[in-house]
Amino acid sequence: MSQLKNIAYGGWENCLRLSDDDLELVITLDVGPRIIRLGTPGGQNLFKEFDDQMGKTSGTEWMSFGGHRLWHAPEVFPRTYAPDFQSVDHTWKDNVLKMVQKTEPETGIQKEIEICIQNKTVHLVHRLINRNSWAVELAPWCLSVMAAGGRVLVPQEDFIPHPDVLTPARPLVLWHFTRMNDPRFTWGDRLIQMREDSQIDSKQKFGVRNTKGWAAYQLGQELFLKLVPPSMPGAIYPDMGCNLEFFTMPGFLEVESLGPLVKLEPNAATEHVEQWRLLSRIELPSEEKPLIDALNPYLRDMGLPAILN
Repeated sequence: MSQLKNIAYGGWENCLRLSDDDLELVITLDVGPRIIRLGTPGGQNLFKEFDDQMGKTSGTEWMSFGGHRLWHAPEVFPRTYAPDFQSVDHTWKDNVLKMVQKTEPETGIQKEIEICIQNKTVHLVHRLINRNSWAVELAPWCLSVMAAGGRVLVPQEDFIPHPDVLTPARPLVLWHFTRMNDPRFTWGDRLIQMREDSQIDSKQKFGVRNTKGWAAYQLGQELFLKLVPPSMPGAIYPDMGCNLEFFTMPGFLEVESLGPLVKLEPNAATEHVEQWRLLSRIELPSEEKPLIDALNPYLRDMGLPAILN
C-alpha cells in the first residue's frame, strides 16, 4: 500500500510525498502540478531540480522547476509557456492522487494528473480539459526532465531485410538545431542513444514514432523506464508524427511522450497514460550488443518486446 504525507521540499512549504517500500515521489502543491522527485526512498533524484527556481511561487516568465510536467502540443510561444505559479488542488481516494490545476487564463485549458503506485510501477493519467467556449486542437505532451549525467535509450523498429518489407518503418524527426554528428548521439542498429553532457554547450533534439512502447534513461546504476501506448495506426501526432521526443542541453535531458492530436469541444477532455518503472543496482554496458543482452530480461519481465539482434 502506498502512503501520502504532507511535507516541505526544496523551499516549497506545501508538497506531497507519495511512496511505498520501493518508490518515492514528491509533488508540489504551491505551483505546477510538478512531480519534482522520483527515486527510491532516500536515494538519488532521477529528475532534474533547477536550484535557482526551487521554492519560487511567482515570476515574470515561465519556469520549468524540473521534474515531470504536463503540456499541450504543438509547441507555440507564448501559448505553450503559460506560467503555472498558482496553487494546485488535490484529492486522495482509493490510493489514487489526483492533481487539478486551475484553468490557464492564457489558454482556457485545465490540466489534471492522476498518480498511483502499484506493483512497483507508477501509473499516471494525464488529462487536458477544454474550458473555452470554442473547440481547440491539441495533443497531451508529458515531459520528464531527467537529472544530468545519464543517457537515454530509444529502441529502433525491428530490422527486416530488403525486399521482405518495402514500406518504411517509422519517422525519425529532426529539428533545425539538430546536428547528426553531435558526439552525444550513438546511432546504433537496434538502439538510439543520446547522452547528457554538460560540457557541450548546445541544444539537441530528435523525435520518433515508436511502436515498442518505451524509452529509458540510465543514471548511474538506476534505469528509469517510461512506458507509453504504442503509436496508434491512423492517428495524427504532432511534430511530423512523433509520439516520443528527446531534448537535451547542459544540465538535463528530457524524455517526452505525446498523444494524438484531437479536436476538443468545449468541456471535453483527452487523456494520455504513462507507466514508470525504476530499476536499481543494475550494470548496463556501453556497447550495443551486450547492452541489449542486459536489457532484454527486464523488458520481458515487464511484458515488453525484446530487442532483436
